[in-house]
Amino acid sequence: MPLAVGTDAPAFTVKDTNGNTVSLSDFAGKTVVLYFYPKDDTPGCTKQACSFRDAQAEYQGKDIVVLGVSADDEVSHQAFTQKFNLNFPLLADTDKTLIQTYDVDGGGYAKRVTYVIDGDGKIIHVDGNVNTSNHASDILAALGL
Repeated sequence: MPLAVGTDAPAFTVKDTNGNTVSLSDFAGKTVVLYFYPKDDTPGCTKQACSFRDAQAEYQGKDIVVLGVSADDEVSHQAFTQKFNLNFPLLADTDKTLIQTYDVDGGGYAKRVTYVIDGDGKIIHVDGNVNTSNHASDILAALGL
């Protein structure tokens, strides 16, 4: 069962696509869309990532940061990012700490769940019923944007 709206988002520190260390606290004051997905370069995950890629200008204009999370490593994330020209970071949760902490463990992979975290670190929206083709616009609509 995903974490509830209104709870504090668990802090994290992991590596991103390029090996940079990323922490939730890096984005204090900004809205964070933290989306979990099963695997790089698979049909549904590619549609979902590309929906965020294509909507990136709308997100940046609203001071929203998009972060994708899977158990894939940095090398896999780099290949996925390059192949589809992704314009946002993917987080490498190879030890599945984030997947377990955010309660999206699908038995060795991340379930497709998205958390929206406000600038104060509170979870303000949870989407556990993701439409991969237009997920980015669905999240904006859920936020009233």
